[in-house]
Amino acid sequence: MPTNQPPLLANINLLSTDAALLDGIRREGALTAVPALLELGQQLGRTEVQQLADQANRHAPELKTHDRFSNRIDAIEFHPAWHSLLTMLRKSGMQALPAQCSDQGAHVARAAGFFLHSQIEAGSLCPITMSFAAIPLLRQEPALFQSLQEKLYCGQHDPTDRPIAEKSAILIGMGMTEKQGGSDLRSNQTTARALTGEGRGAAYLLNGHKWFFSAPMCDAHLVLARAEGGLSAFFVPRWRFDGSKNTVQIQRLKDKCGNRSNASAEVEFVDALGVMIGPEGRGIQTLVEMANTTRLDCVIASSALMRQALVQGLHHARHRMAFGRLLSEQPLMQNVLADLALESEAATLLMLRLARSVDHAESTLERAWRRIVTPAAKFWVCKRALAFTGECMEVLGGNGYVEESPLARLYREAPVNSIWEGSGNVMCLDMLRAIQRDPDGFDLMLAELETMANGEPALLSMLVALRHDMAGPAEESERLARRIAQRLVVFVQGCLMRQYAPAFMAEAFIASRADAQNGWVFGTLVTGMNSAILERAWPS
Repeated sequence: MPTNQPPLLANINLLSTDAALLDGIRREGALTAVPALLELGQQLGRTEVQQLADQANRHAPELKTHDRFSNRIDAIEFHPAWHSLLTMLRKSGMQALPAQCSDQGAHVARAAGFFLHSQIEAGSLCPITMSFAAIPLLRQEPALFQSLQEKLYCGQHDPTDRPIAEKSAILIGMGMTEKQGGSDLRSNQTTARALTGEGRGAAYLLNGHKWFFSAPMCDAHLVLARAEGGLSAFFVPRWRFDGSKNTVQIQRLKDKCGNRSNASAEVEFVDALGVMIGPEGRGIQTLVEMANTTRLDCVIASSALMRQALVQGLHHARHRMAFGRLLSEQPLMQNVLADLALESEAATLLMLRLARSVDHAESTLERAWRRIVTPAAKFWVCKRALAFTGECMEVLGGNGYVEESPLARLYREAPVNSIWEGSGNVMCLDMLRAIQRDPDGFDLMLAELETMANGEPALLSMLVALRHDMAGPAEESERLARRIAQRLVVFVQGCLMRQYAPAFMAEAFIASRADAQNGWVFGTLVTGMNSAILERAWPS
């Protein structure tokens, strides 16, 4: 009996069906990684992996503060699906690939893999991205890193709760914010008292709290605490080096809107052991580099949420009948889906271009791309993912609003990337500071983009508007920071589409994003190429 319900979307290859991603991997320098990524795309598209993602989010982690003998254990129990997902992430090298690989396009390859994983389950990526971002910092501490390197690079997942010396693989978390300050890290009050010696490499005892302690079951965390010389960065292991439990006490787990599979906690340090990393008094500066890396992962993850939401919407529309024909054949629905497809491809091109800038960080131009565009992209792409996933949920109607649908999880997941590692205002102000610190690099980047625009009037008008908004005094630029970030990212995306996307998609994206009447909602395109756009986005 016909039910007019679409079949389950399963057993697909997430990469071979994504032309923009596959073309971008090859173009941006990661050609040798394509076979492995195609295999990963096939694995992640399997029905049983989608079930793991569902299970990990339905069965949230549980805090066990004490054992049955009333010993403090501060342990968190996860569903087996969580550990299966982390096993897959470690096997594909998402926590350390560029550090282990000398290939020029290693960061592009890793970004593509992260993008594929993010489409299936996002919570398990939290400890992975923090571990990945911690490696460059820990490398600057040779004695400490020597004891951690093999365990950080390990391609296996070790779920046991034991001292680092007894484990085959470890994960690193982060704890920076406190309840009285949030993003204002200068107000942090956690103290660090010297235990043996002082300064870099010395042991300290930490006392205080952290309001958001990301992935508390990680084997160590990088945290901020106030030493005699000011706010400093510390490596705080879950177990002390003598094998005893460190006194990082988990007070409670956060009951979050989304990101349900991953644990986030409030903790108290009670003479917790920490080793100072980086110069004393330079803790914020030390950990900012880690944040710059995780911010790019936020852009990648939000782009991936958009891609998966689009695919779910297209699949539904191609199988659902309404008013005598398929949704995908109806002009207004085609307009909505085509607009979404343009946004998704532009986000994919941008995240790959930023990954390339990390692969070539020695270049002045590429440093400007990384340092200026990354925070702006985190602001804009993560914001767009919120509206995007909501629009895709609406394509499915009531089917999208129920928890059995992956759209419900994607929608609840979307806000975290806007909030984590710096909210929108923080990102826009960071972008302005980066421009002020490197005006020559910014000029180089704009010159490159102007060349890519290749005389396109709408793109050149965007560039003029961007320069106009930035021409005022500093206080005015700060007031307009969100507007400037939006202009910059849409201009960059337009240039990338002009350079790399099919001409009909580039023309549609540029014309629509330059139109003052467009952009308030998806589905206001005037192009007649909607069918071609949809066929590229998800081949029928």
